[in-house]
Amino acid sequence: MNGENFTLSEKIVSSSYIRQGLQARRSHEQLIRHLLEQGKCPEEGWSESTIELFLNELAVMDSNNFLGNCGVGEREGRVASSLVARRHYRLIHGIGRSGDIAAIQPKAAGSSLLNKLTNSVLLDILKIADLTSTETGDTTGVGVRSLASCFVVPMATGMSLTLCFLTLRHRRPRARYILWPRIDQKSCFKAMITAGFEPVVVENALEGDELRTDLEAVERKIEELGAENILCVHSTTSCFAPRVPDRIEELAAMCAKYNIPHIVNNAYGVQSSKCMHLIQQGARVGRIDAFVQSLDKNFMVPVGGAIIAGFDESFIQEISKMYPGRASASPSLDLLITLLTLGASGYKKLLSERKEMYLFLAQELKSLASAHGERLLDTPHNPISLAMSLNGLQAESSKAVTQLGSMLFTRQVSGARVVPLGSEQTISGHTFRGFMSHSEAYPCPYLNAASAVGITREDVTLCIKRLDKCLKTLKKERSVARGRSPEEASGE
Repeated sequence: MNGENFTLSEKIVSSSYIRQGLQARRSHEQLIRHLLEQGKCPEEGWSESTIELFLNELAVMDSNNFLGNCGVGEREGRVASSLVARRHYRLIHGIGRSGDIAAIQPKAAGSSLLNKLTNSVLLDILKIADLTSTETGDTTGVGVRSLASCFVVPMATGMSLTLCFLTLRHRRPRARYILWPRIDQKSCFKAMITAGFEPVVVENALEGDELRTDLEAVERKIEELGAENILCVHSTTSCFAPRVPDRIEELAAMCAKYNIPHIVNNAYGVQSSKCMHLIQQGARVGRIDAFVQSLDKNFMVPVGGAIIAGFDESFIQEISKMYPGRASASPSLDLLITLLTLGASGYKKLLSERKEMYLFLAQELKSLASAHGERLLDTPHNPISLAMSLNGLQAESSKAVTQLGSMLFTRQVSGARVVPLGSEQTISGHTFRGFMSHSEAYPCPYLNAASAVGITREDVTLCIKRLDKCLKTLKKERSVARGRSPEEASGE
């Protein structure tokens, strides 16, 4: 209600009570006003009542919610199910217009405002200065401070990478190849194929337990193929250990040297200050044209959205204009609700807790590995994922390794990956030997576990307990197969 309606209400209910209600209403409105004025994520999270009030205010600005609206077009925000309408807060028109996902919709001022605010709040979160703990001295937060622009796109990471590659095609029409330091993840490989380019897979170099970018091999490929024939270098930050983030700074410098674009797959790297620092430094010393990250993996929202961000606002706008047609507002709506609920301080707290759980997971995995004659692989450059060797299982057969993965899944341990030796897989005509291990011949089989945003101490404790039980069960089964009694096996 506006001020006039509150005044009229005083004729019906005691004016002192009405003024109290008006003050309560103004406290909500003040939060909304600050958001509109600053375009930044509030430091403290909002209540659900404030968020719902704001979303309802946005919805009544869209033509499908106008009282007495008469729609005679082919798209008028009509929804058959009231349940579906409520699920979307009656923000039905989506975002953008045909040919530009960032354009304002004349029929949907509320949805357009939602889109602009989400991107603005997100830019603020991605640029947040690192928060230093006074107790530990550790830093949390993201802190890509020189970031110029970003936008939410209603596609997952793979298709968002494809959109970046297709945009670069207009700038480099002669280019055929994308240089790609190997990472065994199907969607980022298929993103290059879908865009119509030929991926040039550069094998990683083994340094200790870690798989790292072979910079000399990348440079040899540039000289062999010719810089003008290369669309971009497609690097990676977040990944499964023992693969570690690419040498982003060195690759960025190399791209600047040869005038080759650089696209970074930062799928779940926003939650890691190390990954984001690599991107910031890469942009400082060399060239990063865009970096892409998942919404669900970094912000705990449903699957279906990604963020495309970069340091050149004109290029990011060019990518947004490449998106054909209007787009779903659901990923933007989910993200805005989440960030308003958490506030900047709430998101920083999640990042800090994730770091703590990484250390706890590493400690617990190391102890478990030692108890079973295995070891925690030494991968200090990977800030999210850990790996434990499975040499004892592989000594029996690779089937024992994959059996462990099945046992964990049936015991409700999700996300753990087991990687046997010698796997091979062909994707879009390219055969990867040693598939899942990011290497043609990694020295040992292993199990992966990750400390991702939202993980709890209970998650880690239960995972370790169930993994221990599975390893003991497999050990007994192997002993029985050799003719020993279960009692003898359990006494080892």
